[in-house]
Amino acid sequence: MTQPSQRLSDAGSRYAAARESLRERARPHLGIDPRALGAFRIAVALVLLADLLIYRLPAVRTFYTDDGVLPRSTLAEVYPLLERASLYAMSGSARVQTGLLAVAAVAAVCLLVGYRTRAAAGLSALLFASLYARNPYVLNGGNTVLVAFLFLSLFLPLDARWSLGAGRRSGGEDEERRTDADGGASAGGGDAGDPRICSLGTAVTLLTLVSIYAANAVSKYRSDSWMSGTAVPRIFQLGEFTVGLGPLVSEYTAALTATNWLWIALLSVSPLLVVATERHRTALALAFISAHLGMAATMRLAVFPFVMSSILLLFLPPGAWDRVEAVASRLSEATGLAETDRPHRSDGGTDARTPSPTPSRTRRGIRAGAAALLVGFFLALVWWQAAGVGLVDLPAQESTGQLSEVSWSFFAPNPPDASGWYVVAGTLESGDTIDLRDGGAVSYDRPPDAAETYPSTLWHQFGFRMKNAAESQYRPVASYACERSDRDLESVTVFHVEQPVDATGPVGEPDAEERVRVAC
Repeated sequence: MTQPSQRLSDAGSRYAAARESLRERARPHLGIDPRALGAFRIAVALVLLADLLIYRLPAVRTFYTDDGVLPRSTLAEVYPLLERASLYAMSGSARVQTGLLAVAAVAAVCLLVGYRTRAAAGLSALLFASLYARNPYVLNGGNTVLVAFLFLSLFLPLDARWSLGAGRRSGGEDEERRTDADGGASAGGGDAGDPRICSLGTAVTLLTLVSIYAANAVSKYRSDSWMSGTAVPRIFQLGEFTVGLGPLVSEYTAALTATNWLWIALLSVSPLLVVATERHRTALALAFISAHLGMAATMRLAVFPFVMSSILLLFLPPGAWDRVEAVASRLSEATGLAETDRPHRSDGGTDARTPSPTPSRTRRGIRAGAAALLVGFFLALVWWQAAGVGLVDLPAQESTGQLSEVSWSFFAPNPPDASGWYVVAGTLESGDTIDLRDGGAVSYDRPPDAAETYPSTLWHQFGFRMKNAAESQYRPVASYACERSDRDLESVTVFHVEQPVDATGPVGEPDAEERVRVAC
């Protein structure tokens, strides 16, 4: 007669065999090559550093202190939850903000080199989420996507390749800890023929990006402008967005119309990113990367194109990375930098020992909790995106314009139909009025280059999101202009100017609306 303990053991063995069989079937679709994980870690860290050093640090006093355009009192009035949640809202001084940015930069560097990778990713997620919460007017969907994938990276072995931590990740006890934290990622490392890591963490990460593209496709199918082929040509008539090659490209309406349909087609086949394998998957991932880099070359979108391109590296299969390493090896040999004494390891550079077949109750609890957190996070994101494109209803108190402000639909369902810019007029003590941007006469005519009316990308983001704000939110902006001007001003008046556009250019006359007038 079979003993109960033996029956339990047999059931456990059958469950383990079924789980391993499922993992083997899913690996080509939901697995990630260790080299892709290393490249993703490096790319994301570089994006974090660029966001800090190029955009945030030079403008810390303007956008993140009480002396700037969004003091904490105004943030608390408009977004009380964000004001309470942000670490950067603890103080309104530039010194504290700069110190927090320095800590964020150190965490990003640790992530870049793979030192204490999970701690660095977690600290980066916390600090960047707090930074974006401190001033939600100077971000776009790319920033929120970045924070979401920083969180998901906590469930991935990002130090699998090209990291300082790769050499430490060996030994039975450390391997078991990684297996628990990654939700079984290490146990799914594959064989010599397929080095991909397959786990719940890798599956949720890949499916999250596909869900973003799929929701984007749905929103465009529900849009008259996208489905008529006029959305992209109209977007390129928004002068405040077009930079680099954008003004040149905006003259070719037929090419932009074709781009409109190509982008919809690419979004429509985005599920193939997990369905397709090998060469087809490589081609599709590279097509998306090319599209995003094209956006970066023509439009002012901050880190968004680079965030998306970094995530797409996770989809490149082993064959693509084999070719990358082969090219890198030839270049190293040509430059005399080849490392002949380091053996190639396609399994992530670790001497993984088999985890204990009988994990403790604590480890099982940690693994179950991590799995529940991942699944809950993914379902919440899918629901939020479905709400953003109108597939599900939000509670009445939630159905405000705030959802669209941080939506991941990107110029959908309908892109702006008017180009906008600001005129900040200063009244001198003599009674004369000047444009504070260039000191000339005040004019509301469409500028030759609307992008130049914004001093920086953050100013553009701030102005774009503030265009429908209340007078109380504009008051700190006018006060900031008073304090920063080298003229003897009696008052400052902020105007928002809009001019309708269609696929071929501006339509009608600019319309200037006074937003606030403040005595200096």
